[in-house]
Amino acid sequence: MDILSNLAMGFGIALSPFTLMLAVAGCFLGTIIGALPGLGPSNGVAILIPLTFTMGLDATSALVLMTAVYYGAMYGGRISSILLNIPGDEPALMTTLDGYPMAKAGRAGDALVLSGVASFVGAFLATVGLMLLAPMLARVAYFFGPAEYFALYLLAFCTLGGMASNNQAKAALASCIGLAIAMIGVDNNSGMPRLTYGNMHLMDGVDFLVAIVGLFAIAEVFFFIESHGKGSSIGVKLDKVGIPWKDIIDTKWTMLRASGVGFIAGILPGAGASLGSFLAYMSEKSLAGEKGGFGTGVPKGVAAPEAGNNAAAGGALVPMLTLGVPGSGTTAVLLALLMTLNITPGPTLFTDRPEVVWGLIASLLIANVVLLLMNVPMVKIFVKILMVPAWVLLPGVTMISFVGIYSLSGSYFDLLLMVGFGVLGYVLRKLDVPTVPVILGILLGGNMENALRRAMVLSDGDALFLWSSPIAIGLWIFAIAGFVAPMFMRGLLKKPQRITD
Repeated sequence: MDILSNLAMGFGIALSPFTLMLAVAGCFLGTIIGALPGLGPSNGVAILIPLTFTMGLDATSALVLMTAVYYGAMYGGRISSILLNIPGDEPALMTTLDGYPMAKAGRAGDALVLSGVASFVGAFLATVGLMLLAPMLARVAYFFGPAEYFALYLLAFCTLGGMASNNQAKAALASCIGLAIAMIGVDNNSGMPRLTYGNMHLMDGVDFLVAIVGLFAIAEVFFFIESHGKGSSIGVKLDKVGIPWKDIIDTKWTMLRASGVGFIAGILPGAGASLGSFLAYMSEKSLAGEKGGFGTGVPKGVAAPEAGNNAAAGGALVPMLTLGVPGSGTTAVLLALLMTLNITPGPTLFTDRPEVVWGLIASLLIANVVLLLMNVPMVKIFVKILMVPAWVLLPGVTMISFVGIYSLSGSYFDLLLMVGFGVLGYVLRKLDVPTVPVILGILLGGNMENALRRAMVLSDGDALFLWSSPIAIGLWIFAIAGFVAPMFMRGLLKKPQRITD
């Protein structure tokens, strides 16, 4: 009954005209961002975060807008995967395996509509799972002390860093860079400045929004200048678009199974939508066997990864809201947004700010329906977005980033720092060093340090206190496994090669 009453309160917030308008706008913008190759949900949310401060949105409205962009980008990634054989983001990689062959066989419209329905099923079921599981997990979080939280933060670094890179050493280096940036500023305990080098602007530390917008948005501008300056073109033409009822009915159980697999993958800190998409596709391929025809353009090969990656996107919100630990790169950006708005994710969020949580859940349920209605009849419009040249996109991205950050702080130094982070992000990407662990280090470094300090105070400096409970031991085991396992799974998670004519 509590869930129903809370959900009713959430719909009361979500159905207000302004919040509903934000959800629809976020879905539209997110779909466009997801359709553009290379941007993806992390970059899209990071680019648009300054817009929330420019508009003066409160916590609930800002979170509704950004999560709608998040869900919309997960939907949009399939468009370029099917038509260009270029995934709009990493989770859409698996969609290229059957989506592009299906499009080349003259069924581009069917593939786009089927993938849209599969995305709806995965995202809708994941939102229901969030509604049911998040409150229970929040109650479990009350058993966490400083030792457990330190192990939990370590788990986030090990798993999210490990899954974000092909090289564990580079992932560890990126985490260390993030932790070093998090240490900049005046130490809360000793009052001594750390790594400020006498610069007064750094005494308060580095604003993680400045770092995020620089590492994602500004770095993306540099990257576009280098590799996308000439725009893009459609690889497969889209003619008639209809609803493939037979394919939808034939793949209904595939969508349900893939949604379950993706949601579980999303809940695991660091796994994210990429692993959800991969596991959903591979599980359906193994069930179908060699006669299933996976890889040749079968509808199940399109439905499975799309349901899996969208379900994983919803699942990643569970640890972010209940434990304050991001389940993916995009939820790390959303976590930064919440912290900037003085909202502390964790078990107390459900009791202290229920309007934020349940308004978000209700808005996500509405956004899923909006995305389904938007992505079927308007798919031809989104396809045209793929032909927008980079020289049109670049000024808009740059303007939003600079105006948003300046409106937030009013400091020219933050603008220079943002450009500096953009250069850092560009260099890291050129060296194939993941930027998500850097963001994670900046976000969680202070909390991780505080948890370690409290643990040492409680134990009189006894390091064994960090392994003093079954929960802490379990988290340490999962952290070590999460860092080591990708070394052995890298061959299975190898990115599919682009097909050329």
